[in-house]
Amino acid sequence: QTGSGKTYTMEGGAGPEPATPLRGMIPRAVDQVFQVLQTMASQGWEHTVSCQIVQIYNEQVRDLLNGSAEYHAATYRGGPTDRHEIKHDLAGQTIVTGVTEAVVQNTADVYCALATASANRAKGATQCNHWSSRSHSIFSLKVRNVHQSTGQTLLGVLNMIDLAGSERLHSSGSSGDTLRETQCINRSLSCLGDVIHAIANKHPHVPFRNSKLTHLLKDSLAGDAKVLMVVNISPLEEHSAESICSLRFAQTVGSCELGLARRLVP
Repeated sequence: QTGSGKTYTMEGGAGPEPATPLRGMIPRAVDQVFQVLQTMASQGWEHTVSCQIVQIYNEQVRDLLNGSAEYHAATYRGGPTDRHEIKHDLAGQTIVTGVTEAVVQNTADVYCALATASANRAKGATQCNHWSSRSHSIFSLKVRNVHQSTGQTLLGVLNMIDLAGSERLHSSGSSGDTLRETQCINRSLSCLGDVIHAIANKHPHVPFRNSKLTHLLKDSLAGDAKVLMVVNISPLEEHSAESICSLRFAQTVGSCELGLARRLVP
């Protein structure tokens, strides 16, 4: 649901610095990850941490950490669509080809990456939301731990997704490029709903490949991960119809059983 505070929930309202009480879920989660890694370091573990941040804009995967202004300008001119591919390897990891994977040493490095991604993300105004995210944003934090004595290796990935909000076309007043953005957003959210419905009803075929969003999230939704979804709704009466749809979707999500998460050991 557009304008309901999804990006605020994920990123926060006044920067991600540790002293900021309005930090969102992403900076809070990153803080906790590095706190745990610090504890593990005292127990003989060495870690390597990297992050990548992409957006899905008009069914194109785009690298939000790419430093080229021309690259981002091409995105909004309908530039090349085949630069990044989504692949799933035999180890159960999702790979997006050609995107920046930044090695981060601490939370400050991650905050810097988040600021870069936020500046590059597609935003725009509609009649429903004057500051609307026009893409889905996927933040991935990858951790590799190796024990110095035993050589045991552990891999972990934290994916945090800020979905663009659904909008009714007649309410959004969209036209031209904004209309196409709205149609792509609504279509991909519909595909996510189809995937959730198939999982909830234990269908033998789950249509992950029907959109870039669900294809990218396949490993998270296919039963090998812990998944939490936060559904935001508007408190305004004029948005009650959309809020009811969001709550029904949340009810369906709550009925899904993904199975037990597995520890990933190469």
